[in-house]
Amino acid sequence: MFAALGPLACAQQATVIFVAGAPGEVEFSPEISAQGDAWAKTSAQAGARHIAIGLDPGGTADRERLQQALAAEPKEGEGELWLVIAGHGTFDGKEAKINLRGPDVASGELAEWLKPFKRPLAIINTTSASAPFLARLSAPQRVVVSATRSGNEQNYARFGKFLAEAIGDPKSDLDKDGQVSLLESFLSASHRTAEFYKTENRLATEHALLDDNGDGLGTPADWFRGVIATKRARDGGALDGARAHQFHLVRSPAELQLPLALRAQRDKLELEISALRERKAKMNEEKYFKELEKLLLTLAVLYEGT
Repeated sequence: MFAALGPLACAQQATVIFVAGAPGEVEFSPEISAQGDAWAKTSAQAGARHIAIGLDPGGTADRERLQQALAAEPKEGEGELWLVIAGHGTFDGKEAKINLRGPDVASGELAEWLKPFKRPLAIINTTSASAPFLARLSAPQRVVVSATRSGNEQNYARFGKFLAEAIGDPKSDLDKDGQVSLLESFLSASHRTAEFYKTENRLATEHALLDDNGDGLGTPADWFRGVIATKRARDGGALDGARAHQFHLVRSPAELQLPLALRAQRDKLELEISALRERKAKMNEEKYFKELEKLLLTLAVLYEGT
């Protein structure tokens, strides 16, 4: 249990809300519970507030509890809000839903509940048929992950299990900076999901997507080389990944030494550098390097002041 915190402390502290939806089949209940345990363990390691919904026996009002939990969270501040959803989902061709004990939650409803949030927000829906949530919830300054690439992938998704394990596993640290980002967890879990179907000699019925540029399209793991997306859509849309690589639930000792305000400035500069590099092919070379130098010098000055 966490001691009561003031409004400012709450706004600066990360919160993880884990929602255990209906399993679809009884055989998947233990795996969903294990995911909840894994996220709780990682939350404790990170010093984050942890709220679990759907894991207590006999509950029937999980939709209401989720709505209340979101309403109670600070809407602004530097502290990240991680909303993690596991279990079974459905899609009727028009609306996707998370199946809960009691009334379900539709993608449109969740979008309305999340609309007031201006703080860093990661929405991780690992249910089956979760892709429509990605398109509906995508927005600037958000990271949205779905276990499927369409609402028609309706079999139980294994991705959630692997993601819950990856988020706290140092082996998922691809760039070896001493911490595991949401992007790195996504890539690790996607790889392990693909290996699961290959090992079981089964046709893959899920293909996870990540969106962090607000276009609602999402990017699959096989478009990345390391932590950099090397492919892009035919329409030349912006690449995903840079924002997700800034989300760390468990931060390294070096990262923890950075004050929240400086970390926010650093993240903003890194996103500007990433956006500039995307525009390089369309820019005059001299202008590109001039702008890059300016951003890198500003970043260096920021680190010198810590």
